Amino acid sequence: MPEPILTDIVMERYLAQIEALADAVVASRWRPDWIVGVGRGGLAPATWLSHALGRPMLSVDLSAQLPAFADALLDALRLRTEAGERLLVVDDINDSGRTILRLRGALGDADAAVLRVAVLIDNVRSGARVDYSAETIDRAVTKDWFVFPWEKMASRASILADWCEEPDRTA
Repeated sequence: MPEPILTDIVMERYLAQIEALADAVVASRWRPDWIVGVGRGGLAPATWLSHALGRPMLSVDLSAQLPAFADALLDALRLRTEAGERLLVVDDINDSGRTILRLRGALGDADAAVLRVAVLIDNVRSGARVDYSAETIDRAVTKDWFVFPWEKMASRASILADWCEEPDRTA
């Protein structure tokens, strides 16, 4: 399989994405109690969005595939939604939808009154829906592998290794 087109998300574009998400949340008149960053790709955007919205931030790590860093935290977040606390979960991209579906399932499929999801880039062909997105792509058309600002310190080999985990996304 040929290597993907690596497309840098430059800082100006990233800042515009954060601003678009913040504006969309404010316009919805829904105010989260917590911003929740999904590790690894959602941590930086969640931090910036936390500042933009003036809301505190929590995090959960799903990328490392270590239950001790996900399951207990997901349970704690589920208890917060059950108590009526509003969580805005933030990730970099909704590509296949697998991460968002896992989160929604672990949080007891909480409704939009207490749980919403924001992403920088949303794939319309994803198996999961988000509440807020800064940009929308269609993977049938856009095959690029996006390199976000926090990934730029990684080697090309490391970025391609991440892509190799699911090359079908850009096929």
